[in-house]
Amino acid sequence: MTLSVNNDPYEERVLVIKLSALGDFVQALGPMAAIRNHHKNAHITLLTTKPYEDLARKSGYFDAIRLDEKPKLFDFSDWLTLRKRLIEGKFTRVYDLQNNDRTSLYFRLFPRKKRPEWIGIAKNASHRNTDPTRIKGTAFEGHKQSLALAGINNVSIDDMRWIKEDLSVFDLHPPFVLLVPGCSAQHPQKRWPEHYYADIAQTLIDKNYQPVIIGTETEKKTTRTIKETCPNALDLTGKTSLFQIIALAHKAHSAIGNDTGPMHMIGPTNCPSIVLFSSHGDPKKHAPNGKNVYVLQKDNLSDLPPQKIIDLFSVIENNNAAKRLFVF
Repeated sequence: MTLSVNNDPYEERVLVIKLSALGDFVQALGPMAAIRNHHKNAHITLLTTKPYEDLARKSGYFDAIRLDEKPKLFDFSDWLTLRKRLIEGKFTRVYDLQNNDRTSLYFRLFPRKKRPEWIGIAKNASHRNTDPTRIKGTAFEGHKQSLALAGINNVSIDDMRWIKEDLSVFDLHPPFVLLVPGCSAQHPQKRWPEHYYADIAQTLIDKNYQPVIIGTETEKKTTRTIKETCPNALDLTGKTSLFQIIALAHKAHSAIGNDTGPMHMIGPTNCPSIVLFSSHGDPKKHAPNGKNVYVLQKDNLSDLPPQKIIDLFSVIENNNAAKRLFVF
């Protein structure tokens, strides 16, 4: 490893910025892995927010993780503190994977003559991505486009195989299918009716699959309806961590769910995933990443009959026959 003139043991000091949100953070993991691989001898720091600290740490892609308190516009003291920390980082290159007005402002916190190479959308960045197609597809595709400007072309979806969790705490009976019937309370139009999920759960049991319901405590009313209609389903509402959801997806036969956060964690694992979109979502931009993601869209999800999902599930069954090994 080369020693620089200031006795820094690292050839480069790289900063990666990714602040939120969950689905976008998961889509950025593949680009983060590519950055790590490209800068093998660099010290790489991630600037993120508290909800994503543990996920970033488990990935092993970073030498240091710093939390951004996201100073408010007129909190001059906090802005000066952030500026001081950025300058003290002695970064030679910054990858802005957040790419918004806030992080473009971070670029301007560096002294003009000491600005590091900057990959992102900030004005006057050394590697500025101004291509309008950057935001026409998923965040992952936009990151690939930006990293290519910096000479990083080998970017793939991260299937998060580095997540290792003990699933023996759950009463799982493979083959099982994950059901994700919840959604943000602010977007009820993105929910497929729970009685339809109950129909799907019963069909899965008839096909000798174990339905496994995933949701948060706030979604108990929805998941309770499914469990009451289909008592043999395993209800894990409020019982799974972020990492356990990913580990479950690695072992599941498949998953069926709404346009919601957990599906963005399930899709990249290569678990065959049926994701349901209403007219209030754009799957071209917001569908989960993954090689086996299937999207069904209907303006009003109440008009999407369970038979459509069952038919697509049959296609997945045929495509994956004898391909998945269930080992605990």
